[in-house]
Amino acid sequence: MNRVLLCSLIVFLCSPSVFSQVSQETIEYNKQKHSAFKMEYTYPAEVVEKALVQRMEQLGYRNSKADKGLLNFFDRDKGIIVYKNAFVTEINEQSMDYAFKIESRKKKEKNGSAIYMVMMKDGEDAMRSLNETEMESAKSFLINLNPDVESSHLEMQIRGQEEGVSKSEKKFRALQNDSLTIENKIRDLQAQLEKLIKDQEFQQKEIENQKKLLDEMKGKRKITQ
Repeated sequence: MNRVLLCSLIVFLCSPSVFSQVSQETIEYNKQKHSAFKMEYTYPAEVVEKALVQRMEQLGYRNSKADKGLLNFFDRDKGIIVYKNAFVTEINEQSMDYAFKIESRKKKEKNGSAIYMVMMKDGEDAMRSLNETEMESAKSFLINLNPDVESSHLEMQIRGQEEGVSKSEKKFRALQNDSLTIENKIRDLQAQLEKLIKDQEFQQKEIENQKKLLDEMKGKRKITQ
């Protein structure tokens, strides 16, 4: 069964329809036009970015979001992630500079994004020098990001759900506290009411005693002829 699934996966990845998802475009990087491989995903740009970064970390490359003087850097303003002198053996055995640009699609397709991959060698566009196998390998690299992107998206959804649960629990605790406060107030009011009822009963008896005393005093009046 596993062998059948593996063969199906190989056929799927090698089929022209899959590779047609990756196109060749021209983008501007460092004020120059560069050839780039483009792959579109049905996930937000932040999800694709995280998946790419994690994949490159698995290869031993970590970018810096602050210091462009380091080998690898991330320019958030331009949406460019650069890995210098990187070995991506899925593509070839040479060290190259890889520049990735990730951008969101149009607003009406807010959940979609595209990734552009520029390959450079010694400051020159390397795509022109790639042989057919390397070209297909470069396309496969972007296609094979799909599971990482899906995993990244799932983790983002999980975090979102965890935040939602946390907010709901926080609101529930607040409601419990409010309920406890009101219950305490009700108990206090009930105690005050019981005290008022007892005070009224006592006062009623006091009035009756005072009236009896008044009647007794009136009975002592002398009757005049």
